Amino acid sequence: MGSIYALIRVSTQEQNEARQVITMTGLGIEKNNIIIEKESGRSTDRKKYRGLVRRLQVGDTLYIENIDRLSRDYDGILEQWRVLTTQKGVILKVLDTPMLNTDQKHDSLTDKFMRDILLRTQAFAAEYEWQKIKNRQAQGIAAAKASGKALGRPKSITTAEKICVVEQYQSHKITIETALSILKLKKSAFYKLCQTVNNINSL
Repeated sequence: MGSIYALIRVSTQEQNEARQVITMTGLGIEKNNIIIEKESGRSTDRKKYRGLVRRLQVGDTLYIENIDRLSRDYDGILEQWRVLTTQKGVILKVLDTPMLNTDQKHDSLTDKFMRDILLRTQAFAAEYEWQKIKNRQAQGIAAAKASGKALGRPKSITTAEKICVVEQYQSHKITIETALSILKLKKSAFYKLCQTVNNINSL
């Protein structure tokens, strides 16, 4: 039986990885085997991820929360999936989409086909959501410039990651406690952030 690992990625130094760590340790994964990476999925300088890939052996298991932990773009997700499953022979476990797990007991040709469709669909959705967030962020900054508002430190309030957390909270995918923990904000600051995101989305 191979070793069990987990990959945790947050996109900025300010984001809190505690929620994901709690989830992975709850699965019985040793802390030494939980790799925490604070890099954008689009970064070309993912040293910890590359180190993890080199460390993985045939038969090892790698847990990820969702497939955009591998990359933030369509081609990148599919390529890293291929490297891990085909080239390295690693078992992948995707917590939010168990159907993608590669250790299925019943793995007929139809099962493989359906898993491939689901993987490509989620890879598309990951890149589409990222592009949408970036576009909203750019629109918000452009609107602020046009209105003559100062764009010093406050512009960090509308980072793509913060917008994503707010949208997850507003769509009831996460609780306010989880949102506050991830962003390390007080309720009053978080509600102001929600209003800012709403203003950007209404542009």
